[in-house]
Amino acid sequence: MRVTLSTQPLDVAAHEQAVAHPAAGAVVAFQGVVRDQDGGRGVTLLEYEAHPSAEAVLREVATKVAADPEVYEVAVSHRIGVLKVGDVALVAAVSTAHRAEAFAICGRLVDEVKERLPVWKRQVFLDGSDEWVNST
Repeated sequence: MRVTLSTQPLDVAAHEQAVAHPAAGAVVAFQGVVRDQDGGRGVTLLEYEAHPSAEAVLREVATKVAADPEVYEVAVSHRIGVLKVGDVALVAAVSTAHRAEAFAICGRLVDEVKERLPVWKRQVFLDGSDEWVNST
């Protein structure tokens, strides 16, 4: 299992490699990318701040998902700090025997990270205003 909270760019291919398993017929990876708009407002950058417990929470979520008997391997990472449009903020990857399970489980992993991870995001808009929102 690979779990990381980092200020460094996230590597999707490394996450896919981390979940490689000889019995896996499916590897599904998700990347959450900083987009240039939110709610019709232009976004220039995001800044993520994490609670000191964030990496432990991320590990708890990954461990819970990895306990599913359909899962061979799990990898999940979240980036913190200042990210520009196009940067990857979240990567999640899972391997299973079949694609349907891999898609469903990766979706569940992402949803649980977004629900539980104590990370806050500051969005900076084109007009110079900004706002803080909870989680990713």
